[in-house]
Amino acid sequence: MSQGFLQLFRIQETRQRILRTLGILLCYRIGFQVPIPGMDPQFLVRQDENALFGLMSALSGGAIGQTAIFALGIMPFISASIIFSMLTKISPTLEAVAKEGAAGQKKINQWTRLAVVPIAILQAVFIYTGVFLRNPQMVSDTMRDNPVSLGILVIASLVTGALLVMWLGELITEYGVGNGASLIIMAGIIASMPISMSQLVGTEEFWQTMLYMSGIWAVTVFVVVFMHKGARRIPIQYARLTRGRRVYGGQRHYLPLKVNMAGVMPIIFASVIFIVPSVLFQWLGWTYLRDVFNDQTGFAYVTIYLALVFFFCFFWNRLMFQPEEIAKNLREHGSFIPGIRPGASTAEYLGNTLTRITLAGAAFLAVIAVLPAFVTEGTGMTNDMRYFLGGTSVLIVVGVALELVDKLNSQLVMRNYEGFMKAGGPGWTRTGEKK
Repeated sequence: MSQGFLQLFRIQETRQRILRTLGILLCYRIGFQVPIPGMDPQFLVRQDENALFGLMSALSGGAIGQTAIFALGIMPFISASIIFSMLTKISPTLEAVAKEGAAGQKKINQWTRLAVVPIAILQAVFIYTGVFLRNPQMVSDTMRDNPVSLGILVIASLVTGALLVMWLGELITEYGVGNGASLIIMAGIIASMPISMSQLVGTEEFWQTMLYMSGIWAVTVFVVVFMHKGARRIPIQYARLTRGRRVYGGQRHYLPLKVNMAGVMPIIFASVIFIVPSVLFQWLGWTYLRDVFNDQTGFAYVTIYLALVFFFCFFWNRLMFQPEEIAKNLREHGSFIPGIRPGASTAEYLGNTLTRITLAGAAFLAVIAVLPAFVTEGTGMTNDMRYFLGGTSVLIVVGVALELVDKLNSQLVMRNYEGFMKAGGPGWTRTGEKK
């Protein structure tokens, strides 16, 4: 593996892509040291461990509750991407555009970028009114008497920062390695750990907490990788066509259905659903209901959270993977599942298979989302450490890391190198034919 890793830096193009990615991520982190004009620079680092801010920051790679211009992170772009991903499955017009190939995808990408602006404005207004105005100490002394000018300045700075983060993410996608938005979120999650660890340095439970967190992280990563790679392979047989003396087709391929097909989306949706009532109850002063939605180990919280994870897991999988459409495409291309009649029977078979796989995936996501809160209860870990071990952060970090490894491995394979992550058993080539 070490030899294959070194080969990456011997290839000029791959070396340049890796260096570009690291340089852009460095620029992204520098943006968190630039304060918003009119705000107190001492709040560039979050002074209190607000659970809501920590959760929103973990989902966006931003720094909600800090006075940095990149406080929104890539959250507006992620929100716009999720909206258009759902609309392309619901709206016939957008679905037709998406089926136009590269040209259609280019249009949808452009509409997604345009949608980032109003979404960023709404989120910036929420941050200004819900965070900065409720904490006057975060405002510099010279701007406390000018709330209107301060609001315009803060909202404009946050929107500009969100657009810059989106631009940096697209630069990574085009000129770097991996998906830029995913890498930015991953970098934001990992960057919060040194600050959290520094708060425990010098305490009696420092080494105990570090060893405990390392053990939990190792076990969680192993389980996540195991489930992330798990898939149900459905055999697809291509019909044989005879043209003269030649026979075309007849090969057998496989349609992989991942166990965790929805990824981290159900946990994100469930977390957002919990954020809204928590903020509402806090504003209304209903402390009891607010505490119920903030108690991550309480019966009501766990029950509602598990139900939401299961619901959104089935909802997202059914929205993104449509058995009727897959069955139609298989029939049009002369393919079929052995033992299953083409058409409605194939769609029914795929739907039943998807339901069973989704049930297993939803159970896995539910355990990953809830269990870390119980394991870390009563320990000396900060909220950022708990989010680092939580379901959302683990799935994002591990998923992005595996995707990045696959991208780098493909760079080596394209140039006839062996690759540093060997797939398959010994004595087998990448095509599955024995050497």
